[in-house]
Amino acid sequence: MKFSAALFASIVLGSGAADAFTAGVRRTAKVSPVSLKETISEELGTPCEDECAMDSFPNMPASVHPGVVTGQAMLDLLDHAKENGYAIPAVNCVSSSGINACLEAARKNDAPIIIQFSSGGSQFYGGKGLSNKNYAAAIAGAVSGAFHVRTMAEQYGVPVILHTDHCAKKLLPWVDGLLAASERYHAKHGEPLFSSHMIDLSEEPIEENIDICKDYLTRFAKIGMLLEMELGITGGEEDGVNNEDVAIEDLYSKPEEIFQVYDALTPISNMFTVAAAFGNVHGVYSPGNVKLEPKILSRAQAYISEKLGNNAPADGKPVNFVFHGGSGSDVTDIQEAIGYGVIKMNIDTDTQWSYWNGINQYSKKNYDYLQGQIGNPEGPEKPNKKYYDPRECMRAAEAETVDRLDQCFSDLLCTNVCGGSLSPSPRGKSIGGLPV
Repeated sequence: MKFSAALFASIVLGSGAADAFTAGVRRTAKVSPVSLKETISEELGTPCEDECAMDSFPNMPASVHPGVVTGQAMLDLLDHAKENGYAIPAVNCVSSSGINACLEAARKNDAPIIIQFSSGGSQFYGGKGLSNKNYAAAIAGAVSGAFHVRTMAEQYGVPVILHTDHCAKKLLPWVDGLLAASERYHAKHGEPLFSSHMIDLSEEPIEENIDICKDYLTRFAKIGMLLEMELGITGGEEDGVNNEDVAIEDLYSKPEEIFQVYDALTPISNMFTVAAAFGNVHGVYSPGNVKLEPKILSRAQAYISEKLGNNAPADGKPVNFVFHGGSGSDVTDIQEAIGYGVIKMNIDTDTQWSYWNGINQYSKKNYDYLQGQIGNPEGPEKPNKKYYDPRECMRAAEAETVDRLDQCFSDLLCTNVCGGSLSPSPRGKSIGGLPV
């Protein structure tokens, strides 16, 4: 898992451009093109220590290790979730600060986590000052975020699935760029840069949805990458995709449609999940206003198991389901869905609020110290630098987000599942010196 300027250039730009980028760079050692023995922390000389240095977890399959998991290790982790009745929180991130909050929460809860980027979030991560022509900023931003996750996940000592969120038909060039990056990374290291990608063609005819997903899964399978596909439409609005006015029947998937997907994709690879619609709605709503029908998932599992006959799995749950649009859902509905094979639940709206609320509360608490660079209740000449240091409000945002994610891990029954003895990262005082 070599991490260097040369590698970053080769992944984002391709080998030819990378050669130009690294011309004149003196190399003191030649690295085998495929090696999984050296971690990023070893390459950077930032070794993991104590519990973070473990190669695996007491309660996890042996293949599941600290850091980003891909291929069989990722499948083993998802199987462990289904077998043990929990789902993994999948959090949309737009900054390194948000990523660090997710990793801190996972460590605190002794649990795996899924960190994911949307197209818009990826562009923001790369910088809104960059041109996004041909999705260049979104591709570079997602790759940059991926390297941050890979570097820091090992330091926090938690297993992470690195994923990208909704990719509608018009956004396919974005995923094409990331897939090409993963293929180049795989050629050097034997695993993809990303663990998985979501292809969301739920607004297209089902036949077209399945045909395009088959093409992508064929390519994904060659490098050990998982495909998440969406069937049926998740209502509401998220990241510029507005489904607030869709027909009510489109919010609920049919067992026959889910089997159609399963039957088409399984001969290619078992590395896929299905985001089926059972009344899910993006956005925030008061509890009780989201009318979920988790039993749709149960009926689909039973229908497919009947179709498979003797080839059906013993647990009667052949499909790994994904839960989108969970904000405002009753926890009993969430946990019922987990019992029917949901192994991943997306979280975005609630963590957007928690991050903002941390900043908002910090601002209110320290209002009199944030009205100018000099002058506060302690005196007109007193400096306020330590209060407006951006680390202070950002740390407050992170702390609030960690607290909100604690609830998510609990709701998803995803606490103390790794079996590690990791203690939470000490909160105490932030870098700037103020307790938050």
